[in-house]
Amino acid sequence: MPLMIPFPDISPEIFTIEFGNFTFALRWYALAYIVGFLLAWATVVALMKRPALWPGERAPMEPGQVEGLLTWVIVGVILGGRLGFVIFYQPGYYLTNPVEILYVWQGGMAFHGGLIGAALAGWLFCRRHAIAPLHVADAMALATPPGLFLGRVANFINAELWGRPTTMPWGVVFPGPAAQSCPWDWEGPCARHPTQLYEAGLEGLVLGLVLLWLVARRGSLRMPGLTLGVFIAGYGLARFVVEYWREADAQFVTPDNPLGHVVRLGEAGLSMGQLLSLPMILLGVGIVLWTRRRTAAQH
Repeated sequence: MPLMIPFPDISPEIFTIEFGNFTFALRWYALAYIVGFLLAWATVVALMKRPALWPGERAPMEPGQVEGLLTWVIVGVILGGRLGFVIFYQPGYYLTNPVEILYVWQGGMAFHGGLIGAALAGWLFCRRHAIAPLHVADAMALATPPGLFLGRVANFINAELWGRPTTMPWGVVFPGPAAQSCPWDWEGPCARHPTQLYEAGLEGLVLGLVLLWLVARRGSLRMPGLTLGVFIAGYGLARFVVEYWREADAQFVTPDNPLGHVVRLGEAGLSMGQLLSLPMILLGVGIVLWTRRRTAAQH
């Protein structure tokens, strides 16, 4: 039996309060969203208080406007994330059970949908208040990785979105019959790649540090679109790579397609996460090239 790590004894619920027949439970996943949004708000406010970081040494919006922006973005993330999950991952199920689209407490959020929702909400806010949207998008890009890091750690605590079986010594034995459904022929528990932590490290920590370096050391906010482009391409690349070790969503898995590829290329293929990440990589690289060309033309 290979070396493996037992799943830590951490409850998905931080605490539970009961009032008669009413029960309130604060979960780590909900706390990750709350803290992530608060950190994003604090980051954007800090950027708006430093005009030297921006073109012409003028911040694109007043610090007091960030709270309104955050409200719009929260709505966009929730609506976009939920609708993205419904459309990208389980359209057939929700077509026959449309009321359950509203059951957000049962889980089911897609990052790609949340990103689209946040982008649309941010653009509408900027249009309403006559603010340059590309500058605000750069600030939002820098503010997003901490929330991604916390969200992926919460996925790990929830014992969800785990990876494929592995014999590597850092494989984690996740609880539940689905996680323990392992094709190995030896006795004992099934260890899997902790892909939630892989994503937390790449999408949250590494990408966040790269963006921070670009802003602090390379003055990327003075080149509108550069920070945004690197974020979009960086997230898409990180997600695309980690998908090679992530367990496919059950609805895509069939006896003749055990890896859950939605695009088949002989023995290989692409998962839904990879299919959605490819346009992000291309879009991000395109924004970076367009920004650099425009900046060069202005000089």
